[in-house]
Amino acid sequence: MSVREVAAEAYREALPALAASVVGGLFAGVVLGGMRAELRDVQGLLVLVPALLATRGNVYGSLGARLASGLHQGLVEPSFVPDDERVWAAIVASLANGILASLFASVVAFSVLRLLSDPVAPLPTLVAIALIAGLLSGTALTVAVVLVVFAGYRQGKNPDTLVGPLVTTTGDVFGISFLLLAVRIVLGLGFGGG
Repeated sequence: MSVREVAAEAYREALPALAASVVGGLFAGVVLGGMRAELRDVQGLLVLVPALLATRGNVYGSLGARLASGLHQGLVEPSFVPDDERVWAAIVASLANGILASLFASVVAFSVLRLLSDPVAPLPTLVAIALIAGLLSGTALTVAVVLVVFAGYRQGKNPDTLVGPLVTTTGDVFGISFLLLAVRIVLGLGFGGG
């Protein structure tokens, strides 16, 4: 194949995923715009949003890359096998990293805002929101990444081309949606918003 043919093929594979990424990003923006009341109720939450969304992309993009590399090397079968230790290890590591990174981000956001003497919700509130949002969005992203990487590979698509836009889109959509749900759960349980 010529360079032009390879580039054309890459664009053909990536364009639908990139278009979905734009639509997903706009949806996430609409949800964030609708969170005005929650952002007022939980001071400091807006500072936490970019960190939580970036964490989703970094952690679950890595999961997709691990699975894609395993598929390319023949170390992983292109279907979910319940006893495949490599796949389970990658999934468990990603979920653990996603949750730990969310908790770390909440502690850092709280500490920085306190250091700057800015109003901020109590630390348990931010930690609870980050934990719930991290667990829910991590579970949804794991399922999405595994399904799309395996299905794309079986259809002859390069999973490396699919992972970036997929994780960006689903990370934003699930991340912000589950963040809203987490805030409502935490405030519903009586945690103070600050």
